[in-house]
Amino acid sequence: MALDKQRIVTEAVALLDAEGLDGVTTRKLAARLGVQSPTLYWHIPNKAALVTAIAEAILEQQFPEMEPPAPEERWQDWLIGLAGRLRRALLAHPDGARIIAASQLSLKMAAISELAMSTLVGRDIPLRQARLIVLTVLRFTVGYVLEEQLGPPDADALDGFDMAAYAAAYPTVMAGVAEYFRPGHTVDDLFRDCLEQIIHGPAAQSGPTS
Repeated sequence: MALDKQRIVTEAVALLDAEGLDGVTTRKLAARLGVQSPTLYWHIPNKAALVTAIAEAILEQQFPEMEPPAPEERWQDWLIGLAGRLRRALLAHPDGARIIAASQLSLKMAAISELAMSTLVGRDIPLRQARLIVLTVLRFTVGYVLEEQLGPPDADALDGFDMAAYAAAYPTVMAGVAEYFRPGHTVDDLFRDCLEQIIHGPAAQSGPTS
């Protein structure tokens, strides 16, 4: 099979799924493709370009095409939905958030930002405010998934950790966590409710998630 950029990226995503970002090396990728490492550089010049290409492939799965909201749709609801799609794209692959955070030249992320900002401007949001809203939403989304993909502390980290003392020292933190999740809310609900606060402001009151 002929070696081209698409085949390289497809194998790179498969390698990411198998071993995470730290396992995506040119040596391992070349071995999967049955070529020598220097051969890859004819198509992708360096590791940064490879990471960006992986990012584009990951985002394409959730954003094959992008549309502005319908005229009757509130931009706030549309933007929350957009952020949800981004989160799903990142969660679909190990270290997806790390990949996106590292791919500063991603054209797909630029297209998402452009669509979101132009949508808000088209709804009479001043350009500066539109940029700040979109930047905050996108960076929050990537950061939220980054924390999700790190997972809970492992056994070594918890060894010797005094949870009772922690709870006693930070009672409001613990009460807030317990109060939020008691009705059966999930991390998906938390993500959406945090976005509600970002987009609507601290006075936003989120109702039950259906």
